[in-house]
Amino acid sequence: MSDHLHDVLIIGSGAAGLTLALKLGASVRVAVLSKATLSDASTYWAQGGVAAVLDETDSTDSHVADTLVAGAGLCHEDAVKFTVENGPDAIRWLIDQGVSFTLDASEQPHLTREGGHSHRRIIHAADATGRAISTTLVSRVRECANVELFENRVAVDLITTQKAGLPGGNRVLGAYVLNSETGEVEVFRAKFVALATGGASKAYLYTTNPDIATGDGIAMAWRAGCRVANLEFNQFHPTCLYHPQAKGFLVTEAMRGEGAYLRLPDGERFMPRFDERAELAPRDIVARAIDYEMKRLGIRCVYLDITHKPADFITSHFPNIYQQCLEYGIDITKEPIPVVPAAHFTCGGVMVNKSSRTDIPNLYAIGETSFTGLHGANRMASNSLLECFVYAMAAARDIQKSLAVTASPPVCSPWDESQVRNSDEDVVILHNWEELRRFMWDYVGIVRTDKRLARALHRIELLQNEINEYYSNYRISTNLIELRNLVLVAELIVRSALARKESRGLHYTLDYPETSNTIHDTILEP
Repeated sequence: MSDHLHDVLIIGSGAAGLTLALKLGASVRVAVLSKATLSDASTYWAQGGVAAVLDETDSTDSHVADTLVAGAGLCHEDAVKFTVENGPDAIRWLIDQGVSFTLDASEQPHLTREGGHSHRRIIHAADATGRAISTTLVSRVRECANVELFENRVAVDLITTQKAGLPGGNRVLGAYVLNSETGEVEVFRAKFVALATGGASKAYLYTTNPDIATGDGIAMAWRAGCRVANLEFNQFHPTCLYHPQAKGFLVTEAMRGEGAYLRLPDGERFMPRFDERAELAPRDIVARAIDYEMKRLGIRCVYLDITHKPADFITSHFPNIYQQCLEYGIDITKEPIPVVPAAHFTCGGVMVNKSSRTDIPNLYAIGETSFTGLHGANRMASNSLLECFVYAMAAARDIQKSLAVTASPPVCSPWDESQVRNSDEDVVILHNWEELRRFMWDYVGIVRTDKRLARALHRIELLQNEINEYYSNYRISTNLIELRNLVLVAELIVRSALARKESRGLHYTLDYPETSNTIHDTILEP
């Protein structure tokens, strides 16, 4: 069995993971694992941009205030201030790395505005910001002699002293990792491990996320003994392209920021009826309004209309969306875009401090995997990429302080496959996967009830019994690992939702439609 030893093991190759790898320094031996290729991460698909205070008419206080409002009273103000205050430095670092952000006529970064923001503060690369950031950071990390890159690697579970039966306090030692090309389970040992695996939106039938978003880091951290928080807050992006051939294509918030209207099939604008901010209301309000209108009228979608803007304005500001929609026969300069809400972002996650430390020594969580307190009950647009950079940089600083005094992990037991056999019934995995995503969409979606949540939890328990039996008897595969993780995170989402007896932000329940005066996080302990 392959045994790899590094100073730092980073599981995930999105914005958070690659930023950490680049900020650790040339003397640190780093391993970066990617489930597929390095670019196969949610970061690559981000359209809108990164929120930061970059204009003299804007202010840190304003960005903080907007975030606190969007978070529906549940943001941790210290985390918000920490993130916003470090935002400009993060952007300068990205520019130094070579990210080509869109410039205005005066050769300064062009800033746009998105829902919930009171100022133009979204720095972007046209409407494909994530692609620009991902390709730049991938290129930079490939140049680093101290960083070893491992593609087609799927983390199975964390290795800790407690799990290994070793004496002393519990700390992370590394991870068991499946090489999906060879089928071998390898051991990756490291002084420090960082989980940067993204969120869990693939728990839902409709999502804007790539296939890798299966909650792996959250599930592994939970099994290792970490607390999680606020997993009931799952953000549904209001505008995902509705087309039979389109797979989760997101239509950026920035389009509404530049004046696009949401319309019913008869052309009526409906958002002014729901919120005075209309199309610029926070995402939870817009998604609920669309969901309400679709159910009220029995329609399959609503329409996002920017045809009242000049054609050259549309094609220059949104070239990626224009070309993508054109491939599906939709000319957005002449006709509105059919859109529906789709699961987009996991606001809760593994609890960390401002250095991105989890409950287990030497284990870090960054990006969408983590719960920092920034997002509260509803993430404000374009704050997520900012969080990735700020907290990855914080983790790098913290690791550098402890690296010299941290001992290398001992040799770990190899993965035991002596009691398992090859599966001849992988259709079971496919069936369970589809069942999970369907009932999560139906019962744990935009609008919830305790009865729906109880039904979901009962079905999750049945699935877990089947999956655990399968996991115990057959050789593992990528699909089985992901399903095992996803059904666990689905359980944590439902348990968190059942625990919140109010409606707040992204968690809206018909049983408790009012917002409580008591503000609290939903914290689950293993």
